[in-house]
Amino acid sequence: MSEVHAARRSRLRSRCSPAGSVAALVSRPANVRYLAGSAPSGGSGPCEVPPGAALLVSHAGDDVLFGHWNPARDPAGPQPGEDGGLRAVTLDGDADPAVAAAEWAARDGAEILAVEEHHLTVARHRDVAAAASGMKLADLGCAVEGQRLVKDEEEIAALRVAAEITDRALGELLESILVGRTERHLALELERRLVDHGADGPAFSTSVATGSHSGLAGHRPTDRRVEEGDFLTVRLGARFRGYRCQIGRTFVIGTSPADWQIELYEVVFAAQRAAREALTPGAEYREVDRAARNVLAAAGHSTALGPVTGRGVGLEIGEDPRLSPAAMGRLGPCVPVTVEPGVHLPGRGGVRIDDTLVVRSPADGGPELLTITTKELLAL
Repeated sequence: MSEVHAARRSRLRSRCSPAGSVAALVSRPANVRYLAGSAPSGGSGPCEVPPGAALLVSHAGDDVLFGHWNPARDPAGPQPGEDGGLRAVTLDGDADPAVAAAEWAARDGAEILAVEEHHLTVARHRDVAAAASGMKLADLGCAVEGQRLVKDEEEIAALRVAAEITDRALGELLESILVGRTERHLALELERRLVDHGADGPAFSTSVATGSHSGLAGHRPTDRRVEEGDFLTVRLGARFRGYRCQIGRTFVIGTSPADWQIELYEVVFAAQRAAREALTPGAEYREVDRAARNVLAAAGHSTALGPVTGRGVGLEIGEDPRLSPAAMGRLGPCVPVTVEPGVHLPGRGGVRIDDTLVVRSPADGGPELLTITTKELLAL
């Protein structure tokens, strides 16, 4: 993959080059991971990029990754040499990788240093500016996030594996006895199952919500126990090779759902289906959002949907694009997104249905559904 990451850095360099002798300092962790992948290693395999690392994409093409490597995790550490045009530099003590990158760029003769102002704190930006002696500081903006928007086939393959792991973990949980178990216990079990099936870890904090908690977005599991007649909402995702997916499903505990549960579930399912069907190249972000909101509004739940119907996924949950009422832009092919409408009725509970999909053209079969666990309202 070193060639892939080198090509990504080259695209970023080309974007900066019209402004002159520009070096780009990348500090946002997901962006560093996207451009560097891993560091060249002195051991049998590549080193993981350490937390807090910074990447200097040089105007001259000699890119450098700065960081504090953990000997316990990477005993051999990064090589002093290069891999695919990337050099790794190990820092000592409390040295700030972003400051070290700025000092390197100054010595390297760059005239302008473009930094990710949306990621740096004020204090850190001040330190970088002090280190960038003789250089002008500019804002790199969201240039790397823009590159990350459309995924290549290697990235989509990682997302597929993450989705397969997630589906397996959820499917196994549904075969177990749930009544009497707490939300917290079920969430921990799901995360253990993700790792057992090959995930690097959970993509985000697993949410299990039962009874009056069900349907709440971002609910943190509690010690509430699952009871007969409850709605049970589960939201989870696996992280595989850095890439993350999301699934959300709602079930009924007991022999059969109540009429109000069936009605609410059908409304949310229809909203989710409408949004999924709107995922075509060229569709406006807000049109996808509107497709779901219109269904919910017609059923009397106009205020139920949160700020977004869906969001981009990849190295992060919540990347661009945002499928929201005010979002500007249009979908392109090979853009992975979630579709995640929900309705919560205070004191009663609610329904959420989340999927991860990849935007594809109708000629390619339409949106590719990655999370395939049934959306039928199961009674468990």
